[in-house]
Amino acid sequence: MTQPALLRVENLRLAYRTGRGVVRAVDGVDFDLRRGEALVLLGESGCGKSSLAKALLRLLPRNVQAHEGRVWLDDTDILALPEERFRRDVQWLRISMVMQAAMNALNPVVRVGEQVAEPLMVHRGWSRAKAMERAAEVFALVGVSTDFLGRYPFELSGGMRQRVVLAMSLVTEPDLVILDEPTSALDVLTQAGIMNVLKRIKRELNTSFILITHDVSTSSEIADRVALMYAGQIVELADARHFFTEPAHPYSQMLMASVPRLHQPDPPQHIPGQPPDLLDPPAGCRYAPRCPKRFGRCDEMPDSITVGERHHVRCWLHGAGP
Repeated sequence: MTQPALLRVENLRLAYRTGRGVVRAVDGVDFDLRRGEALVLLGESGCGKSSLAKALLRLLPRNVQAHEGRVWLDDTDILALPEERFRRDVQWLRISMVMQAAMNALNPVVRVGEQVAEPLMVHRGWSRAKAMERAAEVFALVGVSTDFLGRYPFELSGGMRQRVVLAMSLVTEPDLVILDEPTSALDVLTQAGIMNVLKRIKRELNTSFILITHDVSTSSEIADRVALMYAGQIVELADARHFFTEPAHPYSQMLMASVPRLHQPDPPQHIPGQPPDLLDPPAGCRYAPRCPKRFGRCDEMPDSITVGERHHVRCWLHGAGP
C-alpha cells in the first residue's frame, strides 16, 4: 500500500520587492514528502532553496511581494491558517528548522540547555524542570553529553553547536525537520558525524527531513528523493537511486558530471554560463541559455512532465508531441 503524503506542496510562489524590481525566488514549486522520508533539495547558490524553506515555515521578511500556493500537512492547508494558529499549531511543533550557521542561531548569553528546552515551555507550557529533562534526552539522542547543558555556545565546537541546534529542532518531536546547509561550515569528519546522527534519527523516530544543500556527495548519504532547483523552480524530482545514476534533465546530467568520483576515467566537467537573474528570468525554459541540448520549443516554459513513478522533469526533451 502506498503511504500517504505527510506534506504536499502545490504551486508555491514567493517573491520579494527590491529597489531594482520583483525577485521571483520560488516560482511554481510542487512536490510531496512521505512520513519518514528524506528529500534533498539541491541547487546552486541563489536558486531559491532557502526561500522555499522560509515559504513553508512562513518565516518571511518585510519585503515580501507575493506568498501563495497550497501546502498540505496531512489534511490541513497550513498556508491558509491564520498566522496565530499557524504559530501555535504548526511552527516548531510539527515543522521545525535548522538554520545555516549554528552560532548565529544560538543566543550567546543563554546556556544551550535552556535554549533547547525553551520551545517546550513556550509551545507546550511545560515547567522548566520537565523541559530540561527532555532537553537532556534529546542531547543524548544527537550525541551530546548532558554535561554540556550548562555551557554557553562559545564554549562548544562548531560540530557540537550544530548538534545543539539539531536537538533544538527535535525537542518537540516534529513530523518534519528542514535543515538548511547543516554541514556547510564543518570539516569532513564532523560532517560525517552529523549525517550519521540524521540517519539514526530518521530510522529510529521516523522523522521526515528536507535537507537543503549544494553538496551532492553529502546529500547522497541520506536522500530517499532528490529535488533539483534551478532559478526558482524544481527542474527534476526523482528517487535518489535514479537521480544519482540516471539523471533525466540536462542540468541534472551536467551537475552529476561535475562531481569528482573515485575511479572515474574522465575528469569532472564544469557547467558553463551563469544562472539567470530572477528579476528578469527567461520567458521559456530557465536553463535553456546554458543547455547544450536546447532546441526550438525551449522558448516556451516547459511543464512538469512525468517520466516514471514519482519522477518528474521540467524539460521538453521528455514531452510528448512536436
